[in-house]
Amino acid sequence: MDLVVIRVLFIVVLTAASYFLEPFGMKPWAAAVAGAVAASAVIVFELRVRALSIKRLLGAVLGSILGIAGAALFGMVLGGSLPPGGTRALLQLFVLMLMSYIGLMVGASKGDLLNFTGGLADLFGERGAAGKRNHKILDTSAIIDGRIADVVETGFLDGTLVVPEFVLRELQSVADSSDNSRRQRGRRGLDILQKMQADPMLVVQIVEDDFPQLREVDLKLIELAKKMGAPIVTNDFNLSKVAQLHQVRVLNLNDLANSLKPLVLPGERMNIMVIKEGKEYNQGVGYLDDGTMVVVDHARRMIGRAVEITVTSVLQTASGKMIFGKLDEASGKPEQARSVTELST
Repeated sequence: MDLVVIRVLFIVVLTAASYFLEPFGMKPWAAAVAGAVAASAVIVFELRVRALSIKRLLGAVLGSILGIAGAALFGMVLGGSLPPGGTRALLQLFVLMLMSYIGLMVGASKGDLLNFTGGLADLFGERGAAGKRNHKILDTSAIIDGRIADVVETGFLDGTLVVPEFVLRELQSVADSSDNSRRQRGRRGLDILQKMQADPMLVVQIVEDDFPQLREVDLKLIELAKKMGAPIVTNDFNLSKVAQLHQVRVLNLNDLANSLKPLVLPGERMNIMVIKEGKEYNQGVGYLDDGTMVVVDHARRMIGRAVEITVTSVLQTASGKMIFGKLDEASGKPEQARSVTELST
């Protein structure tokens, strides 16, 4: 809100000054309109500059300086080869504008390749060109989860791990939360990130790119992924769905974990602890170590006991996997079933 007030005041002051000073011999109202247009153009330019990252802004400045320096050299050559007059002045002005414009545009477009920690080698080396295609953008949930560090260490996921500044800010806010559970998760994420940075085999890059027009971190991640052409590493189900709608590639750690789970086929036997009754009549329900639900027919009387079952079917749903089974004849006999107490003794 304060920025809006400042911008309005800027337009009003410049318009009033143009009205009273009448620059270039213009009439008061024409001068006021010209002043308002000039102030609006400055504000539009300011908004565009605010959307640039620090690296792109520095790249534009460096490019402009180099362009002006080159234009000065060309101007000296033109000054010595052409007689004074309008032609020489026009050519010198054209060269100055051309070199400045080219330096500005090229510097802004290549600003992301600047790496102040790795030196200028990244501007011309592989990391500046081919390496950029192998970037992976980490979101807050993937960092807090911690499995990404183990996956990268095993070599199954290579390349540069990109952590945006706005993700670090969200991680810091979680670590500073008044809720003890959130605070522990945030600190865990910071510890894991520090561990990955300390590993000489991993490349972790902090980028300052931001999108002030977007408030949601998920939308910022999607825009950054589009800009860099890199996938997002996450375990957030909702972010995965939204990113897919935006045609952004997602590497979901939960999908990876599910794909590595051992398959259970019909006819196989397994031991399960029946802990509660099921929704249907006479069903018992137990869980595997990974949280997979196992529904056992005719096992209501076995609640609190470990039984051996035979898998009859496996159902994969959007919320997870469910296994259905039936009691073995030996486990179904009351005298053969063992209670939790008996197992512990």
